Amino acid sequence: MRKLLIPGAGIYQVPLIRKAKEMGLFTVVASIPGNWPGFRLADKVCEVDTTDCEGMLKAAREEKIDGIVTTGTDVAVRAIGYVCDVLGLHGISAEAAERLTDKAKMKTAFRGIVSTGDFRVVRTEEEAMQAAGLLGYPVMVKAVDVSGSRGITRVERKEDLAAAVLSAKSVSCKDYFVVEEAVDGTEIGLDAFVENGKTAAFFPHEKYVRRIGGTTIPAGHSFPYRGSKETEAALRRELDAIVQASGMDNCAVNCDIMVKKDGTVSVIEAGGRCGATCIPELIGIWSGIDYYRQMILCALGEETDFRTVSQVPCSARLLMSEKGGIVSAIDYTRLEEIKEKNEAEIQLDIREGDTVHSARNGTDRFGHVIMKTDSEELIDHVCEEIINTVVLKPETV
Repeated sequence: MRKLLIPGAGIYQVPLIRKAKEMGLFTVVASIPGNWPGFRLADKVCEVDTTDCEGMLKAAREEKIDGIVTTGTDVAVRAIGYVCDVLGLHGISAEAAERLTDKAKMKTAFRGIVSTGDFRVVRTEEEAMQAAGLLGYPVMVKAVDVSGSRGITRVERKEDLAAAVLSAKSVSCKDYFVVEEAVDGTEIGLDAFVENGKTAAFFPHEKYVRRIGGTTIPAGHSFPYRGSKETEAALRRELDAIVQASGMDNCAVNCDIMVKKDGTVSVIEAGGRCGATCIPELIGIWSGIDYYRQMILCALGEETDFRTVSQVPCSARLLMSEKGGIVSAIDYTRLEEIKEKNEAEIQLDIREGDTVHSARNGTDRFGHVIMKTDSEELIDHVCEEIINTVVLKPETV
């Protein structure tokens, strides 16, 4: 039985683990110790930090794996690149992974190749103040080594810069961060797949965000993308530029892109893995492509098939709460009624007694909903109905 190493055991890795098992593979799931849902599905659990490249390599060698892949998270990408390089496996290289998991190195690699906002790499509040003065407000202050919108703040005026710097430093393991110009427009997503130096799949999509203070939280996506043909052509050019600048190959690609009012585009960032927020599921509904399966086949060095066989409009939203609390009750009868009426896929990651955090970043989700619709009004209404089935009581101090 062939072995697949999956770094990460959280909610976004669960569908990947299930698909690997469905394909008859022996699943080795690696993560730090914890009550992770992926551990309960794995054929073999390896308790190792997925940011520990040597630890991940040791696990890969001991298990004699045939491939390594993850989805929905950046933190394991460096280790994946390292393992692929050392063991000669099919996947992103260590050099490309290093560039794509550090926003400072990414932006530096993009300079002069990719259309992206101007920026400065800084280490102190004083340097950040100087950079913001040169770039002009508003600016974005970003931690370089975390995802899920953590440590990212839009700063409109210099009086708010110190708090943004503190936010970036508080979540980062690096002693530097990025200050970049804030590019205005409509933020969209772009997922793609690069294999053997060529773009094998190209999926631009609408992106829905929630704004909490100065932070923008990814909240959902939908297909189809309704931009112009000219903008879509610009997206393809930028994807080629991103691949060239980063050196990524044999991996999924996930990009956040700002489309300006004139239709031109500016790349916010890119990752060498598939996006989260139900993107693989939406790609499957929209195109008919089993995206998890293709990611696994590529990691094993086998032939993939990214031919689109359908085009079904679809949307997904993360379930988040404006307020936090302890789950005291869930109306499962009402949930089933909502599911049947709207032909929706509803997943709750909570049960009675669990804590729900107020929405601060992308990790504060407590479930999701997927529907075959691109109506923002409809899916938002369904989300509101679902959230109302969960009764929260305030946490006691």
